[in-house]
Amino acid sequence: MEPFRDRAHAGRLLGETLQHRRASWPEPLVVVGIPRGGVPVAAEVAARLAAPLEAVVVRKLGVPAQPELAMGAVGQTGSGSGAHAVVVWNDDVIEAAHVDEAELAAIVARESAEVERRAARWRTDASAGAILDAAVVLVDDGIATGATVAAAGRVLRALGAARVVLAAPVASPQALAELDGFDEVVVLSAPIGFSAVGSWYLDFAQTPDEEVDALLQPGPRD
Repeated sequence: MEPFRDRAHAGRLLGETLQHRRASWPEPLVVVGIPRGGVPVAAEVAARLAAPLEAVVVRKLGVPAQPELAMGAVGQTGSGSGAHAVVVWNDDVIEAAHVDEAELAAIVARESAEVERRAARWRTDASAGAILDAAVVLVDDGIATGATVAAAGRVLRALGAARVVLAAPVASPQALAELDGFDEVVVLSAPIGFSAVGSWYLDFAQTPDEEVDALLQPGPRD
């Protein structure tokens, strides 16, 4: 397949594909992006589906010597005293990387703190309430190991989503084969030669917080 120009281009193509499926999903419909990189893709999808855009906060738990390789992910449900973490592990990666318990604990603590910061900024009780009893299209810019989207899916179920559709421009065939917990999975391409999500974009620059703020108007969710 040809690389996507950038996340917005990928989102437009993904949105066009999802438009053909929209009629089969119950109302209300909400599009949820995974910050940061998934939100620009999700914004284009939401525009084409004429659906509101929300965010679900999860963080990859990277292998210490290779941070881009996910050995799991952590997400947060609820807020205030009712908040709790959802952690998903990729046991095969942990075993292959020989990560010990102390390293795991330190990484979970660090990324959990970042999840809390982002959740305070981008997800409020009001946006969490938008998920309850809704059909949710969960969007990321790509799926490498599947750990991040798996954690996000669990968060959405905990928030009361009635149906969760996972959508991404590109995904690893292995990750797709191992994913469960979604009512439907839609990807534009699952190339045999998949190596990394960024390899399938001409422009894969990091998405700044301020861009996510702007897409999740009316502004930062403090």
